[in-house]
Amino acid sequence: MLDAANCNLLTSHWMPSLRTLLVLGRTSNLPTVWSNCLAAWWLGGGPHWSYLPFLLPLLLLGSTLLYLGGMFLNDAFDTDFDTQFRRERPIPSGAISAAAVWRIGLSLLGAGALCLILLGKTTGILAVLLVLCILAYDAVHKLITVSPLLMAGCRFLLYLVAASTGSRGVTGWAIWCGFALAAYIVGLSYIARKESNRGALRYWPCLFLAAPIILALVMNTNGYLKPALLIAVVLGLWIARCLRFTFSSTERNIGRTVSGLLAGIVWVDLLAVADCPRNFAVVFLALFLSALLFQRYIPAT
Repeated sequence: MLDAANCNLLTSHWMPSLRTLLVLGRTSNLPTVWSNCLAAWWLGGGPHWSYLPFLLPLLLLGSTLLYLGGMFLNDAFDTDFDTQFRRERPIPSGAISAAAVWRIGLSLLGAGALCLILLGKTTGILAVLLVLCILAYDAVHKLITVSPLLMAGCRFLLYLVAASTGSRGVTGWAIWCGFALAAYIVGLSYIARKESNRGALRYWPCLFLAAPIILALVMNTNGYLKPALLIAVVLGLWIARCLRFTFSSTERNIGRTVSGLLAGIVWVDLLAVADCPRNFAVVFLALFLSALLFQRYIPAT
């Protein structure tokens, strides 16, 4: 006869709690995925008015499913590492089985890819490339030092996927802003790698975080320069605040730095569309505040 502890363990493998699923999916970062999609879609020309009612929901749904699937598989691939160094994660803690995480993660990836393929040939091709990049990152990110480039590639491809659904498609501005976001992700991911690897932190990779600001100041002119300057200042101050917890504190708190920089992705996206209407900019502010709020309950890393 099973005792209560064994019953709880068995139940957790077959019916994981909602919190377990939210932690596995690192759902506190979803507002940054949505802001990526909205910014890139706007840079791609904005609405195809003829099918706008289902375009944005399908784009956001597909991107959300791909992100969640990638995060689930991240833990599935990292089972051995987490068992040694992060036993609080859902799989090593016994909250859910590795087999269940594999099944859910692959299902989410497949469903997300299908949603995006329905949006058109170009979007579908880019979505498949994004899936392959997600799988490559999950499989090798603990094994190679250049894994931040793969993470950056995932966000860059997400930008292209979203831009391809706009009325003008993948524009040059969307590509450049995608590169700036990718550079920001490289700097962020370098710091994040040090959260579990307590090696020496170098300053120079953090310079990548300034790429969106530099691009905005170079590319925005005339009437667009003033809003770009304002958002650039806010982003710069936010980056400095986040880095302070790692480089200026008596006790290094990399987790707090990384969480803050992840939320800062929304500011990077708003900077990319600095000339957007005010009511559209309010959406980005709401997403930024949502990311900060969600991080209070669900770890961002």
